[in-house]
Amino acid sequence: MEGGAYGAGKAGGAFDPQTFIRQPHTILRMISWIFSIVVFGCIINEGYINRPNESEEFCIFNRNKSACTYGVTVGVLAFLTSVLYLALDVHFPQISSVKDRKKTVLSDIAVSALWAFFWFVGFCFLANQWQASKPEDNLLGEGADAARAAIAFSFFSIFTWAGQAILAYQRYRLGSDSALFSQDYMDPSQDQGPPYPPYASNEDLDPSAGYQQPSTDAYEAGQQGYQSQDY
Repeated sequence: MEGGAYGAGKAGGAFDPQTFIRQPHTILRMISWIFSIVVFGCIINEGYINRPNESEEFCIFNRNKSACTYGVTVGVLAFLTSVLYLALDVHFPQISSVKDRKKTVLSDIAVSALWAFFWFVGFCFLANQWQASKPEDNLLGEGADAARAAIAFSFFSIFTWAGQAILAYQRYRLGSDSALFSQDYMDPSQDQGPPYPPYASNEDLDPSAGYQQPSTDAYEAGQQGYQSQDY
């Protein structure tokens, strides 16, 4: 296949870690990966508290267990998704099929847009429940910084995943053009076959049948050997 289809070179090329890390979509994936760790890490470690007179812990977000569950679930799944697509990015240049590259880029667009939506829902949900929380449920303010961090990084994650969707769409637009070019166009200068069959002379076709001009001596001998007849 030709190089350049969907933002990658020819299949089988050497992997360059430095070039890979500097790519914008790689940077956004790593940032999203870190943000997801922050969100579910904050909720797991400090998202559950209890009153001094109660032994059972409850969710810091307005005692709503669903809020904590949603934050942890989205964070963990986003973490795994980031790892998966980082692995796909490493393997992407080795994909030799244009159709397989197209499917990978399209899935990147869909998944990134979906996670941007999930993080938007998560930010709204956590922020709403945090505002509705009662001060008497947390008199000492335990876990307040962790709750705010979870909300903030949920908000930041919206843009990191939306940015990934935009970059994937740009790769699709550029890649589809280059893939069409590589499939339908052939540079005549790159064509190894001759444009037309080579000229073959009579001697090339049948060397034994080549024409030789008779010598002058043979011509004169022929004239002398001819005698006119008198009638």
